[in-house]
Amino acid sequence: MATSRKAALSERPAAPAGRRPPGRTAPKARLSPAERERQIIDGAIAYFSEVGFSGQTRELSKRLGITQPLLYRYFSSKQALIERVYQTVFEGRWNPAWVSLMRDRSIPLRERLVEFYRQYSAATYRPDWLRIYLYAGLSGPVLNQRYINHIQRELLPVYCREVRHYCGVESPDLPVAEEEIEFVWSLHGGMFYYAVRQHIYLLPMRVEFMRKVETAIDNFLAGARVTYPRLIASLHGAAAAPAARRRR
Repeated sequence: MATSRKAALSERPAAPAGRRPPGRTAPKARLSPAERERQIIDGAIAYFSEVGFSGQTRELSKRLGITQPLLYRYFSSKQALIERVYQTVFEGRWNPAWVSLMRDRSIPLRERLVEFYRQYSAATYRPDWLRIYLYAGLSGPVLNQRYINHIQRELLPVYCREVRHYCGVESPDLPVAEEEIEFVWSLHGGMFYYAVRQHIYLLPMRVEFMRKVETAIDNFLAGARVTYPRLIASLHGAAAAPAARRRR
């Protein structure tokens, strides 16, 4: 009896090469340090965009399928992880070429603005970016202030000078005033709020975004032709006399 059982066992076909016996799972592939760091960052972006920065790293670790000590081997603290999220979501999506586009006077200003908002919205007006931006403001305004300061330092002064040129009141010696920055924010902030209504409030948007962009830019430039020369004159007086008739 024992002999026949051994014979039966010996007659069982061997498992095909590379195939594991039933009931055994293949071990998980070990990630490289760079891959593991990327996994943590991507997971943190998704997690914080869902629950805000009050979310706990213990829960994040569970979602990632790793231990909390392993997470802290890559990021020494929760704040260090949040800083990397900021760098990835905000600094990492900023494109310096947008400033060059804004300065390119071989292209009419209207076309430059339309193209800028087409590119900028594709990079930033996305659910994860918007949710993290708003959650950051609720948790503490430091990250938002950094991003707004970056916009006001890198983009908006160029924006204002191009509007000056468009309105025929270009004067390179005159510094850009805060009132000019606020004038431009009226357009830039409107674009942002459209994205908030769409991706945060989940409202039905019956006007396609780029159609909205073109209409808003047309309204902005039409108003600028009337009000911007007066604004510059009120800020700078005779020094801001029109340099030429309106140029486009």
